Amino acid sequence: MAQSHSFLDSLNAAQLRAVLHEPAVPLQILAGPGSGKTKVLTSRISYLILHHLLPPSSICAVTFTNKAANEMRERLSKLIGKQRTSEVRMGTFHALCARFLRKFSKVVGIEGNFTVCDMEESKKIISGLLKPYNDFLASKDITLKDGTVLSFISKAKSKGLTAKAFVAEHTKANERKSSSDFDPQDDIQRLVGKIYHEYEKSLRRSNSLDFDDLLLFGVKLFAEHPPATSWCRHVLVDELYVASCTSRISLTAIGAPTGGCVTVVGDPDQSIYGWRSAEVGNLARMRKDFVGAEQIFLEENYRSTASILKASLAIVSQDKSRIPKTLLTSHPSGPTPVLRAFPSEHAEAAFIAVEIKRTVAYMGGVLRWGDFAILLRFSALSRAIESALQKEAIPSAVLGGHKFFERLEIKDLLAYLQLVDNPNFVPALTRAINVPGRGIGEKSITALIARADKTHASPLAVLERIHDAEQPDIRPAVKGKVGGFVKAVRVLRKLANEGASPPDLIRRLLELIGYEDHLKKTQPDWEGRWENVQELITFASEVEHDVNQAGGDLDLLGPSPTSDSDTPLRLFLQASMLSSEGDTQSDEDSKEKVTISTCHAAKGLEWPVVIIPAVEQGTFPFYRTDDVQEERRLLYVACTRAQSLLYLLHAAKRKVGGETKTKDLSEFVAAATKEHATIFTPRAAQFVPAERAVVARVLGRPEAPAAEVARRVAEFRKTARYLAGEADDAAQPAVAWHPALALPG
Repeated sequence: MAQSHSFLDSLNAAQLRAVLHEPAVPLQILAGPGSGKTKVLTSRISYLILHHLLPPSSICAVTFTNKAANEMRERLSKLIGKQRTSEVRMGTFHALCARFLRKFSKVVGIEGNFTVCDMEESKKIISGLLKPYNDFLASKDITLKDGTVLSFISKAKSKGLTAKAFVAEHTKANERKSSSDFDPQDDIQRLVGKIYHEYEKSLRRSNSLDFDDLLLFGVKLFAEHPPATSWCRHVLVDELYVASCTSRISLTAIGAPTGGCVTVVGDPDQSIYGWRSAEVGNLARMRKDFVGAEQIFLEENYRSTASILKASLAIVSQDKSRIPKTLLTSHPSGPTPVLRAFPSEHAEAAFIAVEIKRTVAYMGGVLRWGDFAILLRFSALSRAIESALQKEAIPSAVLGGHKFFERLEIKDLLAYLQLVDNPNFVPALTRAINVPGRGIGEKSITALIARADKTHASPLAVLERIHDAEQPDIRPAVKGKVGGFVKAVRVLRKLANEGASPPDLIRRLLELIGYEDHLKKTQPDWEGRWENVQELITFASEVEHDVNQAGGDLDLLGPSPTSDSDTPLRLFLQASMLSSEGDTQSDEDSKEKVTISTCHAAKGLEWPVVIIPAVEQGTFPFYRTDDVQEERRLLYVACTRAQSLLYLLHAAKRKVGGETKTKDLSEFVAAATKEHATIFTPRAAQFVPAERAVVARVLGRPEAPAAEVARRVAEFRKTARYLAGEADDAAQPAVAWHPALALPG
């Protein structure tokens, strides 16, 4: 028994209290950045299983991303073994809801083979629904985009508002206004209500759910159908503060039968997703949902140097409404974070490129390109920086630049497979029918859908009957054009019904439609796209492996009230649609490249060196923000990604929309430096032996030999163009931006 609990020995006092906390008493863990929350969660799960003897299948662990779930699964396997880990119900709120909705679909009035509709398809549906209102909008001089409407609908769903409730809420608000209070926004809200209603009808006709629906229907299922939650004896939730209100209600519904056996981890200081309906107040509301919940603070940071933490805390603590807490570290102070001003964004970008090069040289190779991250408030800031890096021959990669499952070739192939699984899903039909091109125009597709609606059949069924001459053709005619399409769908359907694996289905699909030749004829960069197709097959293989490892643990719940079963194809499609940003990105691709990322996308990640440009008014806080404190937290999150070196940069002038505008230092940083004058320095690190030693120690890497440092510095002096006074703009020489060029030590 002692040996099985050896993982407890590596926990600090606060972590140990959290792990050993009585399971029946609700627990809220407030975990600062880098404080080991994943370690605590996996240790607590292990302790619940090994000490309290809870069956692994009775534990529900919810994470914010699939990547976090995979990391937790990997760590848990080392503690309790792969078999027991595979039985723990683990994943995102969306994945968890989708999983149970497949099992109990009929209970909430949907079909088990529903398709998860992604944001792009949702926008297309809404775009079509907006068209009849174009004249009305023009007459009112109102511009309304599909993305804006979808945002309104998503926020309504996150609050649990149906289309009818959304309209009622705004009607009631308008009734309280006087006739002189006319606001164009009222017209927009009324129109959004109508579109919302039609959008829901469209989703149901296509037997599909959007991402918000997964949570809404999940809440309904968990709250109204006891068998869907009776298995659960303990719920653990990572990062509750980034969850929507609906997710919190979902937690309450799942956790209610446990009698309060709930553990949540969060940090209000890192709540940065208000724009997508995350609720910073979820942690406070959780204590009301689960009366008697106790709090434990994790305040020992294992990631960053003391000086980085001091500067980060000075920024976030300006928010006087936050829960007072601190961060401690066992790491030494390290180099003081740099705060540097530049005359323009081009000077700022040039400094970034040369400073990265200089740091790599003066650290003697202990740091590599992949150890640097440039974190931006918004992605448009990257243009000048990417150009500067390119001039210095520094490789870079944009984190989540173009999401894998949004690529043309991936969506083409998934459309065929979605149609095989769910013949009612119209977006899949409209995409797949002309891949490869078959000359079937929009009028033909519209006529096909109209006949399907009239005959209460799926458009695919109508198309197959036309192909088989069981129904008359439509105008314009399609019968002579769809032979290859119908054949492909039928072959795939037969294979899927026989239980063919997703990788085999994709390979057969590629043969049936000659997809490689199609890419060669239509895409100049077809080789890269074909590599993505191969990566899709790899992803399908991994999903198949994970499913086989997990077994059919939902079968433990007993007979399903629905006749549908989770086919290998359906499970693969679900995994692809619910894949988080970065889930399919290869670590090898980014290992030797500087990372360029938005601050939001960097959440949960860490780098030895973090550079944050444009720390200015209008950027931090963003000029369009409704929540200044969330913007402050965002800068705090960006700063706490850094392990050993941190740079905050700003420009006196910056071009915005073609105009050069004067810029001021961010109020967040200005206020922090006014109160703590020494938390930043304008002088970059000299990398004397003591500084090099601290950086290496924090990263757990061996120090570079002095001879190697000397060699690299000499090489750097030859190649750094800006340091040689060769800046593109002679009026802004880069030589003044750097410390003296004396060899360290």
